[in-house]
This record gives sequence, structure tokens and C-alpha cells, in this order.
Amino acid sequence: MSSLSPLLQSFFIDRLRRQHRASPKTVAAYRDCLKMLVAFAAERAAKEPVRLDLEDLDARVVSAFLDHLEQVRGNSVRTRNARLAAVRAFYRYAAFERPEAAELVQRVLAIPQKRFDKATISFLSPKEADALLAAPDKRTWTGRRDHAMLLVCLESGLRVSELTSLRVGDVVLSKPAYVHCQGKGRKARSTPATTATTAVLKAWVAERGGSPEAPLFPTRTGGHLGRSAVEHLVTKYAALASQRCPSVAHKNVTPHVLRHSAAMRLLEAGVDVTVIALWLGHEGVETTGIYLHADMSIKQRALDKTAPLNVAPGRYRPPDTLLAFLDGL
Repeated sequence: MSSLSPLLQSFFIDRLRRQHRASPKTVAAYRDCLKMLVAFAAERAAKEPVRLDLEDLDARVVSAFLDHLEQVRGNSVRTRNARLAAVRAFYRYAAFERPEAAELVQRVLAIPQKRFDKATISFLSPKEADALLAAPDKRTWTGRRDHAMLLVCLESGLRVSELTSLRVGDVVLSKPAYVHCQGKGRKARSTPATTATTAVLKAWVAERGGSPEAPLFPTRTGGHLGRSAVEHLVTKYAALASQRCPSVAHKNVTPHVLRHSAAMRLLEAGVDVTVIALWLGHEGVETTGIYLHADMSIKQRALDKTAPLNVAPGRYRPPDTLLAFLDGL
């Protein structure tokens, strides 16, 4: 066994699981990335993966792997950068465990993240959101489930992982009603529910039944809905909603767009961005700032408060009451 195998094993078992107590999703993301890197390096070095050494994964190999992700696997720059973050985490650990490989590690850590264009976020207008909520057939069990799920998503702005992991006990229907979730980075938060949403959830929980630990929005067999299932349902209902509201057809409606829509609804209601950051479970208000860029009405209101460029500055004087009377004739 070479120096790479025990280093990888201790990275996952000792560093990620024992010291950092990383979530299963973080462990899975790092595992998938490093598994692809090891397979890529083994093919280049013509070795079995178990015989690889840390020197077989130098900066040139890692850079070639990142190019492979984009050019061959068709990954976006965002995905490429996320993979690089996982690689960096492993090499930072390697710097302590293999000090003799410090130069190799530093060269890998020096590989920069790629810049990319940040598109303006997409969100649904109130009319479009109403059309989406009207799409499920509430005469059926799945339709009532999906209507309640879409309503929670549009109002609370939950991430897909947070939505699919909700349990019956996470919904508190007594006043004040709220939905509790375990968010990203193990941060728990609670989102208040409106009277209308509370009524829908109360009816759904009564119909759904089950113990407090049961999934709130289950499959027909009683398990948790997966990410792909939610994405499929949102796409299906967006297509139906476009028949009622044609503008929906011009948007790529995803579960994350529903999260954006919840944030924009709060912003347009005058809610401060710091409150919206807490509502969405953002690490800081910098992330929430993207919604300020997306809301043209806020920019227009700011523009309305400025003086026209072709008007000379001066002190305001109210018109003479007599002249104002004559002007009004």
C-alpha cells in the first residue's frame, strides 16, 4: 500500500468524520471528487489506484483533471471550482501528515479558482407563483401533497435537501405556526407560516397521518422524496402553469427558483436583507445581496429620489399661492 491510500483513508475517517463531524452529504461530495481524481491519475500513471503515491497527483495532474471535468465531462465552472475546493481540503490535510511533500502540496493549493459570469437570478412573479400553485390536481392524494409542498417551498424558501428531509414533527401548527428544518452546515432554523399555509398544512398532516418522524411529503411507498423527484414535479407543474400564465414558459423553473421567489417576495414587501438572510439560512448578507441586483423596482425607487442630470442644483422654493392659483385655472 502506497502513501496515498492510508492518507485518503485517514482524511475521510479521522479528519472529516471524527474531527470535523462533516455531514454525510459533504463526505459524499468529497468522496465522489477524490474518487474521480484517483481514477484519472491512475489512468495517466498506468497504475492501479491502490499503488498510487501522492507524487502521482501533483499540480500538473490536478490541473489536467480540472480541465478534464470541463472539457470531457461537461461540468460547469461552478462545478469545477467545487471539485477544486474538495481537492484543496485533502491537500491541506496532506500538508500536516506529509510535511516532506510541502512543495508538491503548495503547488496544488496555488491552483486558482476560475472566474465566471454571474447571471441575474430568475424568480416567479406573484401571478406566476399563483399559476404554479394552481397546477396540481387537488382532487388526488399526490396533487394535494404537491400543492402543499410547492406552497411551503414558495413561502419558506427551503433548499431542496431541506424540503425533502422535512418530517411531520417539523411542522408546528399551533400559533405561531412555523416549519422547522435542519439547514446547510447543520444550522437549524424555523420559518413562520401564514394563516393560509397553516390551513393547507393542517389539512395535509391530518390526511397524511403517520408518526412525527415520518416524512412530511412522502412517496407512495412512504419514503422521502428524492431531489430528482422534486425537480421533476416542479418542471411538470411549471409546464401546466404556463397554460394559465404564458410568461412561465419563458423561465427555467427549478426548486431553487422557488427559493429565489420566496426571497424576492420578502424583499418587495420591504423586509430588510439581514432578516431575509436569516429566513433563507444564508451564512451572511453578502449572499442575500444578489436579490437586490435582481429587483429593478428597488433601483427605480432609488433613481426616482435623485435629481435629473439636466437640472441645475438649487434650493427648493414653494410657489407663490396667488401664482399657483392662476396656474391652476
